[in-house]
Amino acid sequence: MAKITYIEHNGTSHVVDVANGMTVMEGARDNNIPGIEADCGGACACSTCHVYVDPAWIEKLPPRDVMEEDMLDFAWEPDPATSRLTCQIKVTDELDGLVVRMPERQI
Repeated sequence: MAKITYIEHNGTSHVVDVANGMTVMEGARDNNIPGIEADCGGACACSTCHVYVDPAWIEKLPPRDVMEEDMLDFAWEPDPATSRLTCQIKVTDELDGLVVRMPERQI
């Protein structure tokens, strides 16, 4: 289990425990975190679970695959260094303390 901090665009912070094996998107969805819409349900077929990963965590995450890179092209104001789709980040004990920030809106 990992404690994940989701920060809304307005600065409101939500700290929740997310079980190993789930995705960061599922943790947001299951805890009613606003700002992550996840329209495709985690199939990496949209960009509505886009977040900016705290820079301290970038190197600790697995790299983006080609499909995620392609979907990020459709995200709201993607950042080449910190943008990720939360449906593609599997939770492990090593992600305890992960911090993600939501964009102003999802497309």
